[in-house]
Amino acid sequence: MPRFAAGVVRFQTNVYPEKQGLFEELSKGQSPEALFITCSDSRVETALITQTEPGELFICRNAGNIVPPHTEHTGGMTASIEYAVAVLKVPHIVVCGHTECGAMKGAMSPDALESLPHVKKWLGYSKAAVDIVDSLAPDATEEDRMKLLIEQNVLLQLQHLRTHPAVAAALAKGTTELHGWVYDIRSGEVEAFDEAENRFITVDTRYAAQIKELAGQHTCAA
Repeated sequence: MPRFAAGVVRFQTNVYPEKQGLFEELSKGQSPEALFITCSDSRVETALITQTEPGELFICRNAGNIVPPHTEHTGGMTASIEYAVAVLKVPHIVVCGHTECGAMKGAMSPDALESLPHVKKWLGYSKAAVDIVDSLAPDATEEDRMKLLIEQNVLLQLQHLRTHPAVAAALAKGTTELHGWVYDIRSGEVEAFDEAENRFITVDTRYAAQIKELAGQHTCAA
């Protein structure tokens, strides 16, 4: 804990003064560009991966980057999604899984979770992804099965997102887009699902046109 406290002091002394204007503007409100749903895993650092500043991402984290299907039961994920879409009107929603995900390992072996009843029940929201892996790759190596599960879980949670009324309405109006990502901890690579190709491809390929347009805007601004 002393290390964290010292970090706060460094933030207040060195970082905050350099970004004081940004923080003063953020104190008036927020207008994030994306709702970013990812895993609680400490190795997934969203701001570092996306190179974003405070105020640019509205972040929800939980074990397994899970989005429960919408029901009348109110939960933290449901309320946060509703607020991000209906109030903050985020134009993008990203579900980002990652390699070496402990939650997905648990989902693959639910019998090992008997001593963790809440974790076991939570990971039930990934069971359809496990079933898909069992159907598509029953004889594949454990490594390949886990890679497929991580991808299929992201796609499943995107399906669950579509059941949330605020998201469904925004999608119908074309005011928000859904994105499925997988982050590789070892390599730093991020892959994004491409609907046209029906597979995950590198983000520089998936968003090549948008990245080129953004680069052009920066050139003009300069």
